[in-house]
Amino acid sequence: MSRTDIDFSLITSWLIEESGLKRFQVENTVGLLQEGATVPFIARYRKEQTGELDEVAIRDLEDRFGYFTELEERKVTVLKTIDEQGKLTPELTDRIQSTRQKTELEDLYLPFKPKRRTKATIARERGLEPLADLIAAQQLTVPTLDQAALPFIAAQREVPDAAAALEGAGHILAERIAENADLRAFVRRLTWEQGQLVSRVAADQKEAVTKFEMYYDYREPLKDVPSHRMLAMRRGEKEEVLFLSILAPIEEIIAGLRQRVIINESISAPFLAHAVEDAYKRLLAPSIEVELRLDAKQCADEAAIKVFADNLRNLLLAPPAGGKRVLGVDPGLRTGCKTAVVDATGRFLDHLTVYPHSGEGKAAAAGRDLLKLLTTHDVEMIAVGNGTAGRETEQFVRDALAGAGRHLPVVLVNEAGASVYSASDIAREEFPDLDLTVRGAISIGRRLQDPLAELVKIDPKSIGVGQYQHDVSQAHLKKALDAIVESCVNFVGVDLNTASWALLSYVSGLGASLAKAIVRHRDEHGKFASRQALLTVSRFGAKAFEQSAGFLRIREGANPLDNSAVHPERYPLVETMASDLGVSLADLVADPSLVSRIELKRYVTDQVGLPTLRDILEELKKPGRDPRREFQAAAFRDDVREMSDLRESMVLQGVVTNVTAFGAFVDVGVHQDGLVHVSHLADRFIKDPNDAVSVGQIVKVKVLAVDLQRKRISLSIREAEGSGSQPPKPGKSEKVEKKVSTGQVDLQALEKAGFRVTRK
Repeated sequence: MSRTDIDFSLITSWLIEESGLKRFQVENTVGLLQEGATVPFIARYRKEQTGELDEVAIRDLEDRFGYFTELEERKVTVLKTIDEQGKLTPELTDRIQSTRQKTELEDLYLPFKPKRRTKATIARERGLEPLADLIAAQQLTVPTLDQAALPFIAAQREVPDAAAALEGAGHILAERIAENADLRAFVRRLTWEQGQLVSRVAADQKEAVTKFEMYYDYREPLKDVPSHRMLAMRRGEKEEVLFLSILAPIEEIIAGLRQRVIINESISAPFLAHAVEDAYKRLLAPSIEVELRLDAKQCADEAAIKVFADNLRNLLLAPPAGGKRVLGVDPGLRTGCKTAVVDATGRFLDHLTVYPHSGEGKAAAAGRDLLKLLTTHDVEMIAVGNGTAGRETEQFVRDALAGAGRHLPVVLVNEAGASVYSASDIAREEFPDLDLTVRGAISIGRRLQDPLAELVKIDPKSIGVGQYQHDVSQAHLKKALDAIVESCVNFVGVDLNTASWALLSYVSGLGASLAKAIVRHRDEHGKFASRQALLTVSRFGAKAFEQSAGFLRIREGANPLDNSAVHPERYPLVETMASDLGVSLADLVADPSLVSRIELKRYVTDQVGLPTLRDILEELKKPGRDPRREFQAAAFRDDVREMSDLRESMVLQGVVTNVTAFGAFVDVGVHQDGLVHVSHLADRFIKDPNDAVSVGQIVKVKVLAVDLQRKRISLSIREAEGSGSQPPKPGKSEKVEKKVSTGQVDLQALEKAGFRVTRK
């Protein structure tokens, strides 16, 4: 169908009511989105039109607009199908047109939906629907139902007696009850609110030792199951270790259904009571369980995807070391350490493999080779991957530098996903003649220079900051993560003359095709002298320029505004500001003190309001400023390199590598991340771990417990900060006890965090 058939004014009204936003905000934002404007562009450069909505609010409107549009498209199909059957009534039309829920729409459509041949279908074919109508009306005047069924006995239609006729009528009534939208909504609501998710171990797995042992005999209120537990149990079911089911409040549901179906104590009442029970147990219960399990899975997906997205944002926005010559080291034991040098712009210069861990006496020769490489290329920083042999290699590098009296920063870099990049099409395109391991060393070096520019080349799922990322909807995950990458790239801005096509592809309004065209043009014609020169790129039109130009930077260009977040459409305005101050544009950009003399109200027009003017002034104060935090490296203890080196009560510095719903994982330099349970993140109540820590953050932790056999490390940030001796808040012990006893806490996570858990 054409989208012109949809009443967008109705959708707009729903969005206003649902979001609480003003009409102009919703109408303008939706209008911009429909015109092809990107979320980063709207949020940054169209603040007057949106009333200064941020990216989160704009994406929410975009998602809900898409949902309602799909709903309206589906309504047209449903109405047409029912009308073709000659069963569309004005009342049904009104209900369909007024619903805002896809679930309710499908419930209303269910009785008219083409279906396979059922018991009710067969009963209708045998002419028993009028009998079902008589019983449902509950106004029979005959003394018994058998007498009411006599006219429907017909041997030729396979209805030999009254019992057969009543049985068929019962099937029709059961199907009607199961397909009634209001009754389905009642059963769905009661099952969700009072049902329990039950997990049992599969019969052939009872004696098996698996990671799902805590769920072998487990139940929890369905609506309270947190994302990580839901996804863990579903994975156990997928691996055929667990069997999941929903335990519904059957007696309450059947009683409620009877109350809604039976309107008087006529001779139909007992028969209808039986039809209700049959409808629920045979038809409704299995159907609603499938629906609710899917709904619970979708809720779990949303929570897990949010955790992944938050972690990814923090990782992508990690502080860059900046434009320095870097030696990247991909550690290895038997196969040696692959090293690669990149210049200040990330351009590959040289590589070498050294073997410091291959036997006695090898380290000295490896050190000499390493120092020669450092001297040849005047290396300023060294990045060492934190994988296998990472700490040993870091120490080898430090020893080699100390022995030669050299002082260079040596930084352990998270190398998650580096091997994925090494084998990717992008890596082969960049370095077709280099070995995979050398590409990995280059990636590690570049990650230190600019994490964002390098990590965008890797599938976010391979970066290792997710929670059950392979169990959630991959389509929804990709959409969410792509949005995060897009947001981060445009928040930071991109150097037009050095960025890879992979990085450029996330710039507002570009995409992979235009990004590759830009790089080809740059290779053939040299660096871009101005933003305006983008219009000479093949297939680069005015719309792409409008959407992308403000997020692209040209350093040392002819126009100083090209290295700022000021959009080219506002260049004349800034030039007017400079002229009014009696200075050149270059002087205005170079001297932040001049900005304080600008009177904003003088420049307010119908097209440019104070929000845009304030943004321009902030940019003029620090043009081209990188909005990310200042770079800082974690300092791991030299005497702690393996799990066996850890001792209880040790206080260490570490880096947060992942944040989940139940806590945070921290790298303390021993090849195995430790868990800080949510209860140990701070000396206050923490509901969402992201409120306390973020990926990439450097933290101080105290070792609570070390389990070498299970490779588990329990850590505490709260106790490391010196608050562990404080008495618990009033009622805290009782609260924890209650939560554990009612299944509201992840027992396995508590055990990992050092708590003693007694299962009853």
